[in-house]
Amino acid sequence: MKKNKFKIISGSSHPGLAKEISKHLKTDLSEVLLTRFACNEIYVRPKNSVRGKDVYIVQTCTNRVNEDLMELFLLCNSMRLGFAKKIHVVMPHMGYARQDRVNLPREPISAKLVADLLIRSGADHLITFNLHSDQIQGFFDIPVDNINARKIFVDYIKQKHLENIIVVSPDEGGAKAAKKFADQLDCPLAIMHKNRSAHNVSEVTHVVGNIEGKTPIIYDDMIDTAGSVCNAKRVLVEKGAKDEVYLIATHAIFSGPAVERLNNTNFKEIIVTNSICTKDYDMPNLVSISIAPLISEIIHNVSLEKSVSTLF
Repeated sequence: MKKNKFKIISGSSHPGLAKEISKHLKTDLSEVLLTRFACNEIYVRPKNSVRGKDVYIVQTCTNRVNEDLMELFLLCNSMRLGFAKKIHVVMPHMGYARQDRVNLPREPISAKLVADLLIRSGADHLITFNLHSDQIQGFFDIPVDNINARKIFVDYIKQKHLENIIVVSPDEGGAKAAKKFADQLDCPLAIMHKNRSAHNVSEVTHVVGNIEGKTPIIYDDMIDTAGSVCNAKRVLVEKGAKDEVYLIATHAIFSGPAVERLNNTNFKEIIVTNSICTKDYDMPNLVSISIAPLISEIIHNVSLEKSVSTLF
């Protein structure tokens, strides 16, 4: 691979991940000026020429999702106006992905709007992880690599040599993904049924599957306020599962009371990726697995016009 074939640009949402990716690729991050005007408008400008280069912009969505997205749109537009050859967006966690359909009259399909804005700003390709629903890929008129982090978690659980485990989907919507995870671990699956009375408010009503005496592994795509998964753990133990409950999720959003709830619920381990930075949280049972090596391999393969599907 030629050293100067591409450039890695970091937004402000997760500079640690961008640095780790560039280290794996044995290249330096390309400098970009990120600042604010007095009125709080975002200003971005690459410090070096990007003309004729493939540019990879690393910018995830955190709890400041609106600022992260606006900064990303401006970064893409600055690269487009700087005559970059191709603009690849590495957005491990896509904001607004849960708003992917109309549930109530007059609701916007916000995930589609974000896709349109990203394309309009100049993006040619999106690399993301575990979209909330696979059909979101259809919102984009550009190629999307929707990477599944399942293999990372399978490898981690297998090396722990746990006995009598059962994978638990916290709701019906995640059952398909949980089933694939359970199959790779060669263990049974249980599915929890829950009712939502409002946004970020849910109640587990019953469990489908034999969890008696088993070690549950709750498998989900994200942890937001953690209400659902904490309720799930309580119900599982009440219905006879072991109190050593593992929680796995790709995206550690950790909004509002999430950290306090998780610490009070005493999961055996909370296993996530670093799609969102978690280093500032005081959580002794939190295990963060880096996706930087996988992203680096994907960038390497894309730059050589090789397949990326074999990597995950």
